[in-house]
Amino acid sequence: MKYFIVSDIHGSYKYAKILIDKYNELKCDKILLLGDILYHGPRNDLPEEYNPKEVIKLLNQYQDKIIAIKGNCDAEVDEMVLSFKINNSYDDIINGIKTHLEHGHHLDTYNGDAKIILYGHTHIPTLENKNNQTFINPGSISIPKANSSYSYAIWDNNEIIGYDIFNNINFKFKY
Repeated sequence: MKYFIVSDIHGSYKYAKILIDKYNELKCDKILLLGDILYHGPRNDLPEEYNPKEVIKLLNQYQDKIIAIKGNCDAEVDEMVLSFKINNSYDDIINGIKTHLEHGHHLDTYNGDAKIILYGHTHIPTLENKNNQTFINPGSISIPKANSSYSYAIWDNNEIIGYDIFNNINFKFKY
């Protein structure tokens, strides 16, 4: 299967629309949404075209395609307006490999045996190998930090590639 990996929309309709357009253009099967969906949080400036109500409408159309994780800026009320489940974390075999999804603000407490750990939170695209585990952060689609770009990743079969929204490659991982 082909997965669209994205994090940290923070209520930006502009970038939620870009992610859906890319998802459709690339003919992905599922969206792995790694948290911070609707609210920008007290430490972030408002993202461009901040409009959580429109983000809700847009994402709810893809409810059966989304596996979502709760971020540190997501609240109980968000779960009431979104038509898809928001998990605290998610563990599954994805494309043949044991995978753990979480937002990342509690990443230091993860002690499982997944081979791939997908997370968001930092807003910085990252590919790291530690103790036979690969940690991948697609960055933020709406509020990039540390001079990174607006970004996402695609997991197709046995390869994960991180892109910015202009189709430049940030990282590649093949297993």
